[in-house]
Parts: sequence; structure tokens; C-alpha cells
Amino acid sequence: MTAFVILPGIDGSDDVHWQSRWEQSWGDRAVRIVPASWSEPELGDWVAAVQRAYDDARSRDDDVVLVAHSLGCWAAAAWFAAGGSATAALLVAPPDTQHPTFPSERAGTFQTVATQPLPCPSLLIASTNDPYCSAERATTFADAWKADCHLVDHAGHLNSASNLGDWPLGRQLLEGLLANVPT
Repeated sequence: MTAFVILPGIDGSDDVHWQSRWEQSWGDRAVRIVPASWSEPELGDWVAAVQRAYDDARSRDDDVVLVAHSLGCWAAAAWFAAGGSATAALLVAPPDTQHPTFPSERAGTFQTVATQPLPCPSLLIASTNDPYCSAERATTFADAWKADCHLVDHAGHLNSASNLGDWPLGRQLLEGLLANVPT
């Protein structure tokens, strides 16, 4: 069975967020990152938290998939750039770190993460009306990461406010990603 590392955005994902629901459904196969700097994110702290969660997940299964939302996508990208490796990565609603809506006063260290190809099969899911990232920029990130890209119509930031519930479409897309991972 595959293990999952959950990478939420700033302040974590609340109980009604699809990430939290998926994490609960996966039980002990899911490990959430626990950075010390949830509210004032510091990139090095988050990358270290990804490594700790990955190590924990890897002790449970050889196959580890990163499931990132929002700022967690950039933590995943930085972790991969530092030499991290996973079976696959799902990257949902990465914010545009250069856009005026990006909270640079709280998460400025994330503005330094470069977009470079990821070392595993990856899928980026973005919304056509995300207030933190245009569909065009999301497509640019997907291209740079060598990730497949799926755009969802009018779903906001794909977070709790989007009222996605268990987000069946996201689960379906994740299953499709995993079905195409070489064994």
C-alpha cells in the first residue's frame, strides 16, 4: 500500500479541507508535515518538515506520494530541489509567489524557490479562477516542473472555501496519476 505525505498551505488545512478528509481516510498511511512555522512560513523549516514526514512515511511503505496544496507545493518543489525523491507528486493550487496577492510579508522565503523539473511523475491541478494564481501561471509552473496539468473550472483556490467536500475529482485524478507510475 502506498504511503502519503500531506503538505498543506499556510496555517495547515482545517478539518473540512479535502486534504484533511483524504488524510483521515488513509489512516496511518498518511503523514502530515509539521513545520514549526505554520503561520509565518520559513522555507528551510518546511523543507525539513517534509523530510521528517517523508522518512516517517517511508518507514511504512516503499512507495511515498506527496499530496501538496497551496504553499505546500512550493515546499515540495524545494524539497525535490534539495535532493528529495518520491513515487509521485500531486500539486494542487500552487500560489504565484510573484503575484501581488502572495503574502510575501509572511512567506517571503518561498519566493526564492526555482521551478525546475521534478524527479517523479507529477500532476498539477489548478482552478481557472484561483485568486492566488492565474491558470496561465499555473500552466507555466506545470511546464517548468514537467508535471501534467489539469485545470478545474471556477473552483477558487481549491480549498475549504471551495466547498469541495471529499473532492472526488481530485481523488480520481490522483488515482489516474498513480495508475501511470512505472512499477
